[in-house]
Amino acid sequence: MQPKDICEKVIEWFQENVPVAETELHFDNPYQLLVAVILSAQCTDKRVNMITPALLERFPTPAKMAEVEPDEVFDYIRSCSYPNNKAKNLVGMARKLVSEFQGTVPEVMEELLLLPGVGRKTANVILSVVFNKPAMAVDTHVFRVSARLGLTVGSKTPEETERQLVKLFPLELLPIAHHWLILHGRYVCQARKPLCAECGLRAWCVYGKVPKVN
Repeated sequence: MQPKDICEKVIEWFQENVPVAETELHFDNPYQLLVAVILSAQCTDKRVNMITPALLERFPTPAKMAEVEPDEVFDYIRSCSYPNNKAKNLVGMARKLVSEFQGTVPEVMEELLLLPGVGRKTANVILSVVFNKPAMAVDTHVFRVSARLGLTVGSKTPEETERQLVKLFPLELLPIAHHWLILHGRYVCQARKPLCAECGLRAWCVYGKVPKVN
């Protein structure tokens, strides 16, 4: 099957079996999600959701976070991965929002990429989740699952995977497709031991058809 044919089957299955797919990060506004996504790099959503309540109570707005030094933010996020760098990025992000965007999270890719700690994946998450724009954020789960299913071919970078997926999925489905692939990778198509026997997509999956060597 060609990627387009696989994509049609994948969409059909997800729409029937996973009609609702959303981020597992907790947030109430764009700023809170931006903080959470920056923290989520190489860290589980579960851990981030444990960290953010106290952090956001202390720094409820970009202006509040912009007033302090990274050391103070570090005290709230020390249990996540790379807390030193993330504390610097969070303060830098907040200061940039205040100084250049009136404390408002921008909804344009080029402007989001100006914020410390924000790469293309993070920007795409904000665009799709907050602003419901046709953006495809590619994390390790999306990269792995799309390749295993055969949705992408020969992709060696997240950017190439993004380009291929954007061409495959209807634009209006890109925001939810992002979550479909993430959640499938998190709970079924896991990196080390994919649960192929439990996978509803196995009938069309390229990886599932390859004989495995024990």
